[in-house]
Amino acid sequence: MSTYKTASLIGSVFLGLTLAGCASSDTPQEQNHLTFVYNFATQSLDPHRDSSYVPLRAGVTETLVRLDDERLTVEPWLAKSWSYEGKRTWRIVLQKDVTFHNGKRLDAAAVKSSLERSIDENPGVKNALNIETIKTDGPDVLIQTKSTYPEFISELVNPNTAIIDTEASGVTKEPMGTGPFQVERFAPGTKVELKRFTSYWQEQAKLDSVDFVFNEDAGARTNALRAGQADIVYRPEIESVKQLKSEGLTVQATDTFRVHQLTMNVANGPMQSLEVRRAMDALINRKQLVDHVLQGYAMPARGPFLSSFPFAPNYPQQDQKTPEEWLKQAGYTKQNGRMQKDGRPLKLTLLTYAARPDLPLIAQVIQDDAKKIGVTITIKQIDVPEEYMASNRDWDIATYSNLTAPRGDAGYYLNATYHPNGGLNFSGVSDPVLTKQIETLNRTIKVDERSRIAEQIARYVDQNRYNSFLLHPSTLVAYDGKRVKGWKTEKSEYYMITNTLQVNE
Repeated sequence: MSTYKTASLIGSVFLGLTLAGCASSDTPQEQNHLTFVYNFATQSLDPHRDSSYVPLRAGVTETLVRLDDERLTVEPWLAKSWSYEGKRTWRIVLQKDVTFHNGKRLDAAAVKSSLERSIDENPGVKNALNIETIKTDGPDVLIQTKSTYPEFISELVNPNTAIIDTEASGVTKEPMGTGPFQVERFAPGTKVELKRFTSYWQEQAKLDSVDFVFNEDAGARTNALRAGQADIVYRPEIESVKQLKSEGLTVQATDTFRVHQLTMNVANGPMQSLEVRRAMDALINRKQLVDHVLQGYAMPARGPFLSSFPFAPNYPQQDQKTPEEWLKQAGYTKQNGRMQKDGRPLKLTLLTYAARPDLPLIAQVIQDDAKKIGVTITIKQIDVPEEYMASNRDWDIATYSNLTAPRGDAGYYLNATYHPNGGLNFSGVSDPVLTKQIETLNRTIKVDERSRIAEQIARYVDQNRYNSFLLHPSTLVAYDGKRVKGWKTEKSEYYMITNTLQVNE
């Protein structure tokens, strides 16, 4: 039995035990209950720190505004409306009659406290929001940014800005949000048991309860659906899509705002060299990855943004140099079949993680192709990529997947990934020219001008190969269409367990 199949079998057994445990709990399971299996696990439900965004995705927390990803517009949520009052100040008018899960009323003071906590707890949020002061003005919230920031409101879509009661204890296990579901039990790394919040400020949830189960093994998730142990699985095994459809199950494939990229550590090591970065980029056969690893459920990527976005540039034609030619330009020569410089062979450490099963496969393809030109790549499996890459520099490249325009604007990705203070700047990019361009973008109000500047930035990133963009994957979701009603696969991947989701009795 192969290692992959063994891992899938172990994952299936573990998931079966987890789901069996769900069935034996006090929560009603047979009627009006749904089991959702997600591909990322979390050890904490603190919405201001959780990089998996589980509290928002599970319908426990809500943000001030939300994204309509069909129209690419920001819509009211906990904020009823907002207005710019000049002097870098925004007024936010809150919805009325909203309560937290503990019965406490949502008011301006609670929103102020929650936003301040998210800034204190999350450096990425602090940089993204760029807030100088937060004040209350009767029932409203007044926020002054440090500089003119026309896209400020769109940054409040970020799940890490979710509004919670900060005075409630136990935020890592039971955050007091405002969503249609509240936490009943949380088993870190395993599942969240949810129940309907009967005092929800909008229409009550149609489901009585939900088990939000974590499993990073795609085969195990798929088998759970086929066995009737799950109602919805996020990102089933790609190889099983045809079989799932033949068994009468529904599989949705949706284009998303996501890119799979090769993140490069430019802070130290061989990837500091532009020529080495260009060599790695030239090594990648994107069509092969789309056709064979993703089995067609993706599009080749040249940059971070889908070509349909107005801020996606028309890139110049790729240089036709081979990887070997780029490495030769960087000072490497092939000796005894191995690329060397100053007597040292070119060896790279490549990070990947199993929660997105296509990424380890992509890593293996890159490893094999690199070996053919004399470059040794060691693959290192990690659990939480954001935490590892932010805390360690013992790596050179990493297969990573990123939402690039979840607010419908280029500013989020460019700030988070390439600004020196960006929350996702794992590459260690600190380029004064690039930083100045990003800060100009942040001050620009007119949409057309923002798109023009974003195009310039994307071209600059392309010229410097700070990352290598591989493909834009589709999001696959499989479910029992005869039982599940109201499911929608969002392009933003933010909103999953909602008040309109239901099951047939």
